[in-house]
Formats: sequence, C-alpha cells, structure tokens
Amino acid sequence: MCDFFSAEIIKINILTAPTIIKPGSNMQEDALSIKTKPHYPILDGLRGVASITVVAFHTFEASTTNGYLQLINHGYLAVDFFFALSGFVIGYAYDDRWGKLTIGGFFKRRLQRLQPMVVMGMLIGAACFYFSGSAAFPLVHSTPVWQMLLIMLIGFTLLPIPTGWDIRGWQEMHPLDGPAWSLFFEYVANILYAIGLRKLSKTALTILVVITAGILIHYTVRCRSGDVIGGWSLNEEQLRIGFTRLLYPFFAGLLLSRIIKPGNIKNAFLLSSVLLCIILFMPRVGTNQHTWMNGLFESLSIILVFPLVIYIGASGGMKGKTENRICKFLGDVSYPIYITHYGFIYIYTGWASDHMHAPQSQEILYGVITFAVSVSVGYAALKLYDEPVRAWLKRKWKM
Repeated sequence: MCDFFSAEIIKINILTAPTIIKPGSNMQEDALSIKTKPHYPILDGLRGVASITVVAFHTFEASTTNGYLQLINHGYLAVDFFFALSGFVIGYAYDDRWGKLTIGGFFKRRLQRLQPMVVMGMLIGAACFYFSGSAAFPLVHSTPVWQMLLIMLIGFTLLPIPTGWDIRGWQEMHPLDGPAWSLFFEYVANILYAIGLRKLSKTALTILVVITAGILIHYTVRCRSGDVIGGWSLNEEQLRIGFTRLLYPFFAGLLLSRIIKPGNIKNAFLLSSVLLCIILFMPRVGTNQHTWMNGLFESLSIILVFPLVIYIGASGGMKGKTENRICKFLGDVSYPIYITHYGFIYIYTGWASDHMHAPQSQEILYGVITFAVSVSVGYAALKLYDEPVRAWLKRKWKM
C-alpha cells in the first residue's frame, strides 16, 4: 500500500504577498509590487501522471497475490517523487519571500491548499468503510459507528492514531484513508522547512542531502523486503521508513530549486513523463534471495532519476495549447484523486480477498470500474468542493 504524496500539491504560481499586513505599512506597499512567479506547467503534468499511476497501482495491487508479478511494480515510488517535487516547489515558491512572509502566513497557505481535500478524503473513506468488510479487513464489521466517526474526526486533523486504535486490521495511522500518511509527512516537511530548513546555506543543505542519501541506500539495501514500501503506521519501524522516504527527496528537491538554472529542453513533458513511468512500471529487480538488488534500484532511482525528471520538467516549455491543457488538467486532478481514491480501493480489495477464484474477466471489470470511479470522484471533488472551499478560505484569510 502506498503511496501523493503527496506529495506536494502546491500551485507554483502562488502569490507571494504576506498573509497579514497592517494597513498603511511599507510591507503593504511591497506586497502590491510582488508579481506572480513564472509557472512550471510540466511539473503539474508530471504530478498528475504520478497520481494516476498510483491509482492504477493500487487497483492492480488489490487483486495481485504475488508482488513480483504486479504490472505496475514500483508504483509506490510515486510518493518519493512527490516528496522530491514538494521540496523543489516549496523552495522555488518561498525561499526568497521570507522578508515579507510570516511563518503563520506560510502555514495558512499550506492549510488552505491541502486541508480541504484531507477532510473530503476522510469523508469518502467513512462512507466506504462498511462496504469494505472482508477477510482482508477483519475489524470492519466489529467496529461500532461511533468509533468509526471518532476516527474520521481525528483524521480531519491529520493527526496519526496509534496502532491500538485500529478499526480495519492494517494498523494504519489513517485507516479511513490510507494514503493520508504521506500528507502527514508532507506537513512534517513543511514544518521543518518553515522553522529551520529555509535558513540553511547551500553547503549545509548539500551535507544533509549526502547524509540522507546514504541513509536511504543503507536502508533499502539491508532491509529484508528490499524496497521502501511503508510509512503508514505509528510505530518505530514504520516511522523510520516514513522519515527515510521523506528526508532525502525533500532535501534534494529543495537543494535543486536553489542550484539549478533550467535549460531549454525540447519535448520535455514527453521525455520526463516517459522517464518517470519507466521507473514506476519497472518490474521487480532481483529475486527473494537477492532483495538488495531491488533496494539498490529503488534508492538510485530516488537519488538520481527523480531529480533528473524534475530538472527536465522545469526546463521545458509547452508545445501548444493542447499540451498546456493536458498538463493543467493533470495538475488540477492530481491531489484530489490521490487523496480520495483509496476508499474505493478498500472496497475492491475486500471483494478480491473474498473472491480469490473469481474469473479474471470479472476481476478486470471490477478493477476498471474502481479505477474509473476513483478518477471521476476525484475530479468531481475538485470542481464541486475543493476549488470553491479554497477560494472561500482565500477570501476569508485575505490571501
């Protein structure tokens, strides 16, 4: 299971005026002169490509008993890509604005962008909860409604629940919306950036990047599974995995935003999308006796390939209106479908666990329906809920 990561889901063309400005102050005059930063539409498109791949990965995962045979074998690495993209985008958008931007203003912007869909993801997960009761989720049918609703309310805050409060059987920190674990770590990264990382020099940040790259390689090569899957439980092992997955990509993305000068690469969206998909679709590397090989592949993909994908994406322009519309659409739906799709995956997973000998045609049909519903609900949530709520918060908070 995995894995938006969220990602980072921030529009790069944000206005960088401070959130709270006293009337008549010089800061107010400065704010009026601040212009919107140049937009990287290809990065929006890449985020969408990764999000849709995650939905497909989870759909295939529900009916696959052998991880080595999974069609989109490394789809969970999309979360690590999201973390890298998040570091790049936050550094690009905010690094040079702290003379006018307060920490409170920064957190308001992040809450306004991320939190509405966190609430929607929990609501959808709660609505789907009892439909997922099955052998795969043994605790569902024994969970009273009041307890499920309590977990939903806690989920609205994104605070992780301890394993002893599990209501599903997977010991997730967010059992109504599994992928919300990555948003929890996204918030951790945002807090670290606001209170200290933004002040680090390039040299200090480079040292952190090297250290965390070493930690990532050490973990993936030596762990039994030979992969970075994990991070969704509130226990020592899973927290270690979560922070290992977060720190290098986020630090690397942040450093990348400070040191690169985007070039002029032709067909950048196609090139970067293909490169990203090659990593996410790559079959399992090595065997059960040589899991370190897969671990090395994953760590090197995160350390070397994902920054390259971001650089290519940041170095290309739009070939025309069609490509621009595609990237905009993919960027718009990326976060909504990522954070809302797993309620439907729970249902499909429960069905698959109870019908292990169902005809393959039936599995494919239900899988296609699950995928289509997930994407459609995500788009509907974007248009009918997320955009109006964020617009209201922007007016209310005068952002």
